[in-house]
Amino acid sequence: MAPAKKGKSKANSAESTQSTNKTNNENFPPCIRLLPPSSVAITIHAKPGSKSCSITDLSDEAVGVQIDAPAKDGEANAALLDYISSVLGVKRRQLSIGSGSKSRDKVIIVEELTPQNVFNALEKASKS
Repeated sequence: MAPAKKGKSKANSAESTQSTNKTNNENFPPCIRLLPPSSVAITIHAKPGSKSCSITDLSDEAVGVQIDAPAKDGEANAALLDYISSVLGVKRRQLSIGSGSKSRDKVIIVEELTPQNVFNALEKASKS
C-alpha cells in the first residue's frame, strides 16, 4: 500500500505543478490589477521633467514612466495620460487618475481593457 500512496502523491504533485504553471502564465505584476467589471488599475511611478516620454521599468511595485512635461499646473499628469493612452492604444477618455494626482506614485484606471492587453502593451513599450 505504501508505494501506491507515494505514486499518487507524485501524480498529485505533478498535476499541481502543471496547474501552478498555467496560473503563473496568466499572472501579472501586482502593479497591474483587474477592477471588476471591465477596468484595470496600473500603479505608476512618474518621473516628470525628463527629456522624452518612455517606460523605464516594469516591476512588481510600479511601472516607471518618464514624462517630458514639468510637474506644475497638472502638465505632467496630462502628458502622462496622453503617453499611456498612446502606449495602450486606447482613447484618452478611457483613462483617469484614480489616486496620487499630486504625487509621483499614481494609480491610473483604464476602462474597457483586459490586464493581459495592458501588460503586453507596457512590456512591449518598455523593451523599445
